Amino acid sequence: MKKSFLYFAAITVIVASIISCKPKNATSSTGADAAAKAYVAPGKYDEFYNFVSGGFSGQMSVYGLPSGRLFRCIPVFSVDPEKGWGYSEETKPMLNTSHGFVPWDDLHHIELSQTKGEQNGKWAFANANNTPRLARIDLKTFRTAEIIELPNSGGNHSSPYGTENSEYIVAGTRFSVPGDNDNGDVPINSYKQNFKGHISFVSVSPENGEMKIAFQLRTPGINFDLARAGKGKSHGWFFFSCYNTEQANSLLEVNASQKDKDFIMAVNWKKAEEYIKAGKGKKTPVKYVHNVFNESTQTATSTIMNEVLVLDIAEFKDICYFIPCPKSPHGCDVDPTGEYIVASGKLAALIPVFSYDKIQKAIADKAYDGDYQGIPVIKYEAALYGEVKKPGLGPLHTEFDAKGNAYTSFFVSSEIVKWNVKDLKILDRVPTFYSVGHLCVPGGNTVKPWGKYLIAYNKITKDRYLPTGPELTQSAQLYDISGDKMQMILDFPTIGEPHYAQAAPADLIRNNGQLKIYKIADNKNPYKTNGEAESKVVREGNKVHVYMTAIRSHFAPDNIEGVKMGDEVYFHVTNLEQDWDVPHGFAIKGANNGELLIMPGETCTLKWTPDKVGIFPMYCTDFCSALHQEMQGYVRVSPAGSKVPIQFSLGATAPATPAAK
Repeated sequence: MKKSFLYFAAITVIVASIISCKPKNATSSTGADAAAKAYVAPGKYDEFYNFVSGGFSGQMSVYGLPSGRLFRCIPVFSVDPEKGWGYSEETKPMLNTSHGFVPWDDLHHIELSQTKGEQNGKWAFANANNTPRLARIDLKTFRTAEIIELPNSGGNHSSPYGTENSEYIVAGTRFSVPGDNDNGDVPINSYKQNFKGHISFVSVSPENGEMKIAFQLRTPGINFDLARAGKGKSHGWFFFSCYNTEQANSLLEVNASQKDKDFIMAVNWKKAEEYIKAGKGKKTPVKYVHNVFNESTQTATSTIMNEVLVLDIAEFKDICYFIPCPKSPHGCDVDPTGEYIVASGKLAALIPVFSYDKIQKAIADKAYDGDYQGIPVIKYEAALYGEVKKPGLGPLHTEFDAKGNAYTSFFVSSEIVKWNVKDLKILDRVPTFYSVGHLCVPGGNTVKPWGKYLIAYNKITKDRYLPTGPELTQSAQLYDISGDKMQMILDFPTIGEPHYAQAAPADLIRNNGQLKIYKIADNKNPYKTNGEAESKVVREGNKVHVYMTAIRSHFAPDNIEGVKMGDEVYFHVTNLEQDWDVPHGFAIKGANNGELLIMPGETCTLKWTPDKVGIFPMYCTDFCSALHQEMQGYVRVSPAGSKVPIQFSLGATAPATPAAK
């Protein structure tokens, strides 16, 4: 134990020394032509979309490469007042869970959909780390289209990872916990007896992307980190990094680093599929929520699901295998050929590279070194292709280019190292500023990396930007990797906290049926208003429905009376514009939720409960025309029991109604 504390103390000193001062070669890390390589002229388009996780913001941000320009923040797992996400009645169901409405989560990783191992530009998937969920973002609209909760899971950091045709998006357990159907009222120190991991295989419809939990694998109670699906020859397999094989439940920084090696877990998901089809899965009662946004009705529905199919891998000896790996691994990455699996032990001074062919031979030969809780452990040497020697300190994550090279981030030594996958020789290294986490090469997890750029996502910036008090922005740094040597050409701030990201050619996405407007004729929202002549206010008991239209530059109606204390008022606002990039907003004084942001042809609903008698202004929140400031109106609220009738008007002064008595 004393040695462990001394080791971590030494690591802490090294980290502190790295992040507290600028590397000596900082000024020479960019060349004179860097600005030209990153420059995108006004009115010109970037080459790539870069989809970046927002970490604790719960959102996904979209940047252009190579410019580093922020295009959009896509709300996913957190409410967003800018766009009304989680505030409008149409989107509230998207944030439902088995725990109720959850307005925040921690989005860590991104996965772009694939066909035959190549990006297809259809969808982006994202994970919720805190309350385990997976989301699907439709790249035609850049909106969250679906969110599914993951039962039997504690923490969903280990996701989302897709197979080469996006047959499945796969998620592992970060925190092993008792299963949802198990007795959870157990002592925490009974971890080894009662805590289990679960890996969820979520199927994705190739037609519309709809997700469904196909099955789960019940595993020993360990922690899962990053993973990658096999590709090419290794299609049908999955590879996860695992830590805490000590099964510690306290002070993991010491107690989960006792062993020299943890594991990579190789999963034969094709074999698991066979068992499921043969009826071997056990139907397990659970409760989880599946939320879907319908683009036709422009409303979300939330459905409670009650069971899931589970295979216990201890009962099926040919599904999972453990491969020893330097302790506390983070990255587990598969090269474009599908032959090489790169593991990154965070506390190691080398990078092991495993061979898919050797793993298969080891399984055939039963070249095992015993088992771990009933799961065969393949001998390290039997699976090993080779080791990258002395690459750096603190390897985390590896991406690949199209030339047979790998790029690994090193958190402790704040650098990126380029090395050749075949001969395991180091080719180049460049500093990052500072403490890099994940990397992104466009297409770097596919069979066809684009390989022109590499982006580093850094945890600490220190002296890179103007200071903003105790908290500084996180950053991304862009490198040109088209030549033999890496060259930093740009760094830019990011919405915090960036974890993993993926990038795709801009043309692949923008020319793939991107939506510009919602056609009013196709709008099936039950509260749609087709035109100003149909606008109205309807009372249904204590509910008041305002069927409202918005067009440059007025609402219809814009004067409303007859609302009373105790009423619930629903503003159903239809944007009548049919021109690209002309949204309208809607807000009313005293609303305690948020505003609406309504796209052309769309209908959105804001629920408002008046809290006092009086006159309440309403207005457009999104600048729409030269007369945007004039786009406003009033709602009169009278006491409960008032005799003031519902009435509304536009463009004419309504007959005066006496003050309520």
